[in-house]
Amino acid sequence: MTMLPNTGKLRGCTLFITGASRGIGKAIALKAARDGANIVIAAKTGVPHRTLPGTIYTAAEEIEAAGGKALPCIVNVREEEQIAEAVNKAVQTYGGIDVLVNNASAISLTGTLETSTKKVDLMMSANTRGTYLTSKLCLPYLRKSKIGHILNISPPINLNPVWFRSHCAYTISKYGMSMCVLGMAEEFRGEVAVNALWPQTAIYTSAMDMLGGAGVEKQCRKTDILADAAYCILTKPKSFTGNFVIDETLLREEGVKNFDAYAVAPGHPLLPDFFLDVDPDTLAMKMEAHGASPVFREGKKQDLPKHEGPDKAKAEGPERGKHHVHFAAKNSGGPVVETFKIIKGAINEEVVKSVQGIYQFELSGEEGGTWYLDLKNKGGSAGSGEAPEKADVIMSISSSDFVKMFSGKLKPTIAFMSGKLTIKGDMALAIKLEKLMGQFSAKL
Repeated sequence: MTMLPNTGKLRGCTLFITGASRGIGKAIALKAARDGANIVIAAKTGVPHRTLPGTIYTAAEEIEAAGGKALPCIVNVREEEQIAEAVNKAVQTYGGIDVLVNNASAISLTGTLETSTKKVDLMMSANTRGTYLTSKLCLPYLRKSKIGHILNISPPINLNPVWFRSHCAYTISKYGMSMCVLGMAEEFRGEVAVNALWPQTAIYTSAMDMLGGAGVEKQCRKTDILADAAYCILTKPKSFTGNFVIDETLLREEGVKNFDAYAVAPGHPLLPDFFLDVDPDTLAMKMEAHGASPVFREGKKQDLPKHEGPDKAKAEGPERGKHHVHFAAKNSGGPVVETFKIIKGAINEEVVKSVQGIYQFELSGEEGGTWYLDLKNKGGSAGSGEAPEKADVIMSISSSDFVKMFSGKLKPTIAFMSGKLTIKGDMALAIKLEKLMGQFSAKL
């Protein structure tokens, strides 16, 4: 249940929400339904998905049970004809459209060389093109509405390179949605309000389940927080336009003081979401207050940890920030060497059979260099140097954070989302390794 009370301001209004069969889209739909709103569920899932919960029809049942009216429509936002047909049905059924929520989105957190053309086309056409087309087709009716509003679930545009280096195509596609806000807010100022909404922390959805692996839900908030924030925006006057709103910031302004009700696991450290640069010192204090390691990067443009002692000058010199910095400690039995000894001892045929992947680690810092973990061939192997054959997954991280990650002091999901860990290759195999790390950490 959301924390912010309903006001009835959306009663009788028609909301066209893409991707409303589950997750964030459905949460926003249910919030509006409690006012008595009409919801057009514009989503692809008409029959149950193999792994994901919910269809447009089960969402319709929930919306009507919450007090709203529902019009389920099969819509793939990549198909202009399907969007147009759903828009026409909405107008015929409810007499117009008052609100458009562009929520449908595709994601692939892969590097440039690892992202297939098919995936690039999917993200660009679903995220940027789909948002543009759906807005274009709804705008003639939104301009006639007393509360006409477009809300894109997209981030503030942040040109920090850290948000491009690991998933360039995805970032471009999401920023395309945000650029629609910039352009349309000015183009239709005074007629239709156009804003963006983005979460401060990770939100627990089916997509997050796949990206984060087991246990990630404890580091997330519920979709309710975005539903409440969306409701705040959609009930504001048309003069509130061209804004890139962060859910927590807005709700604090609306008087919400306790955010525990939004957490999946109240009191547990939360993952920051993508595209938001967060002050590292503040985050470290928050993490330590909850008994977690302060694992976030120490500066926006550098990922290596600060060094003390004889190597400090070298670490902070011209080589700082490069991926292949080699120090004398590499073969002196340092923490990385000791970690790999433990990993070797934990490998067996059963582990190899269950994983079937080869991993390469590009480490920077005091024990910088290349290491590998073969969990595909025979009884498996691990050691320094490149993998014996082409790696399925390449991970780049500082040597100190690598040790923390394998000892259980640093969650790989946190490292990845905070920019400390970059991953290239098979994300499913990367998640398999995260699950396996629990076995390694028990021996470290």
